[in-house]
Amino acid sequence: MNPLTVTWAPHIYTENGWNNFQSWINKGGFDNYLIHPNGKVHRKLTRLAFEKLGHPFQPFIVGQRMIGPKFAALHDIPLVFYGENQAEYGNNIEDNYTPLMDKSFYSSDNIDENYLSGYSQKELNSDFNIDFKDLEIYKPLHTNEILNKEIQVHYLGFYYKRDPQEMYYYAVEHTGFRAKDSRTEGSYSKYAGIDDKIDWLHYYMTVIKFGIGRASYDASQEIRNNKITREEGVALVQKYDDEFPKEYFHEILNYLSISEEKFWEIVDSFRNPLFWKTNKNNQWEKINTISNNL
Repeated sequence: MNPLTVTWAPHIYTENGWNNFQSWINKGGFDNYLIHPNGKVHRKLTRLAFEKLGHPFQPFIVGQRMIGPKFAALHDIPLVFYGENQAEYGNNIEDNYTPLMDKSFYSSDNIDENYLSGYSQKELNSDFNIDFKDLEIYKPLHTNEILNKEIQVHYLGFYYKRDPQEMYYYAVEHTGFRAKDSRTEGSYSKYAGIDDKIDWLHYYMTVIKFGIGRASYDASQEIRNNKITREEGVALVQKYDDEFPKEYFHEILNYLSISEEKFWEIVDSFRNPLFWKTNKNNQWEKINTISNNL
């Protein structure tokens, strides 16, 4: 095969991320399109998604999901491969490959009715002065387009067991991938999700809304893959899951154009009462934490 690779760029590349990307292309040997959406618009959409949904990664995920099929349509390529399914451990088996896969995940009968960052396109235009043309890159294909071009979307994880640690070793050997020198804040891993300086905020908001953080995600998949025991996983989650990442905090405040006070106001507005309460000193504290008894 001679694949054309397409990359949806991170919000802000880390040094590790950019170096690994270059090494992957040059040492691994791939043709690549690196897609950067309009930076001003992407920052605005990211902030709106953070404020409205508590989900700063939503515009990134939407763009990443759409870019493969859209490039396939542009270049008349009938087969698209992604890595893991976005709903990796919760999707129906038929969602992993076409023609059984529901094409509505990548296409729409009315692309102008789609919402982004919690708003309709008309609201983004009228209320936030975002031009309709700058939203095109986030839109899905029209259903007729993906059907007429017979584009199939598959996930590599359906054919090969997705084991992040083994993939890390493979990437080191074949592409010169380099992990961080220190662990990722909020977890114990050094190699997963290290390319984007806003990654930490996505995982921190899952702690706020759902009670589980980055360490929970990492430990859960390593327990399933028999890399660590459940007891080890529980200990790691208890130690790191609620840690607030500080490394890129002020850089992301600047990226979102918000103050630290506004940041915490937004975060606190999404705290789930099933997992958070205020103590007698009016400070937030976690409840219903994971334990060896669960």
